Amino acid sequence: MSNLPTALLSFDIEEFDSPNAYGANLDHAEQLAQGCRGWERTLKLLEELAVPATFFTTAAIANHAPELLRKSAVKHEIASHGFHHATLAVGDLQSSRELLERLSGTPVLGFRRARMEETAPETILSAGYRWDSSIHPVWLPGRYNNRHMPRTIHRRSALIEVPASATPNLRLPVFWLAFKNYPQCLYRRCIERCLARDRYVNVYFHPWEFMNLSSARLPRYMRHPCGEQLCDRFADFIGWLRTRAAFSPISNYLAREGMLP
Repeated sequence: MSNLPTALLSFDIEEFDSPNAYGANLDHAEQLAQGCRGWERTLKLLEELAVPATFFTTAAIANHAPELLRKSAVKHEIASHGFHHATLAVGDLQSSRELLERLSGTPVLGFRRARMEETAPETILSAGYRWDSSIHPVWLPGRYNNRHMPRTIHRRSALIEVPASATPNLRLPVFWLAFKNYPQCLYRRCIERCLARDRYVNVYFHPWEFMNLSSARLPRYMRHPCGEQLCDRFADFIGWLRTRAAFSPISNYLAREGMLP
């Protein structure tokens, strides 16, 4: 058994609807097509790097590309990202879990709500999940201020909460936008702080980031870097991180730590 801390790597597998928030008009078919292209690129990249991840997948994109879901389930954990990325209707938590389990042939224990919005623990539990990773315990201007929330893994009633990581004290985020916009020396220092204090780090990305976004209607801080430039940066980061942490899907880590049977 490795004495290294653990890296919990995850990807939100979803329709590419982000440009529509900035004035674009991508229809649902194009959102799915773009999302699947990124998904395929991400699978190839992770295969090349030989690291496992947790894939928070919308039921809509899984239903559109069940072969990609089954391929993903061979080496990665499948978790739920709701039914559609843009909305969350009553019943979506349970129906998305059931569809993902049926298509992938694997249990779906975890949930992450789109845009890290909050859902009552009782609602998540009643839909059949064991853990949730929708908390981002930082202040993100224009989105949320969650600095008052617990920073590390904890329980809310019977639900295990697995927040996205943030540094101790200052609570600097280490999510996808930080990876894109921090100097890499600062980003890696933040990762080291999390590993040293918490013995794990929970970081997440989106497959569409690894596509060419030069013409996408998105702010530069979301677009750049992208495509092969981002793939190269990510591969370099994983090479650095694997000397400091052992990679694990989230449910495997929770089971190893005695939080899941």
